[in-house]
Amino acid sequence: MSDDSSNALFEPKIIGFLCIWCAYAGADKAGSSQEPYPPNLQIIRVTCSGRVDPQFVLSCFQNGADGVMIMACHPGDCHYKEGNCRALQRQRMLLRILRQFGIEEQRCRLEYISANEGGKFREVVTDTVENLKKLGKLRHALPLDPVLSAAAGNHPASP
Repeated sequence: MSDDSSNALFEPKIIGFLCIWCAYAGADKAGSSQEPYPPNLQIIRVTCSGRVDPQFVLSCFQNGADGVMIMACHPGDCHYKEGNCRALQRQRMLLRILRQFGIEEQRCRLEYISANEGGKFREVVTDTVENLKKLGKLRHALPLDPVLSAAAGNHPASP
């Protein structure tokens, strides 16, 4: 964590992978309802949250993101039956990997947002921005290829 004085002007960069069927529609609802949310989120539309490869998330952190959000359909509402369950499994694995590199779990968030939950979308994005401001800028750089780095014996210090 950083001190409060350095975080006063810090604006986190957040990459969001949004399911086109639900979460992206929820973001659109927030916009069309004129519910303002922080501009820190850069949205990437995906056909299904289950298609978000863990390497995509690691790449975001490698390229300077302070946080990553994966927004999925609610359980039981996935257009591809089990995609959101797959996203949950992958996010749990990602949290373990990030922990090994000394990156706080709060930097990788999974949320379920439906198409009519524009207000929830705004709240989740606002909450994430506030939490990342408290954590401060991501200072732990991931190696360009974490798998190769670990295989070579270059293990980071435990947190």
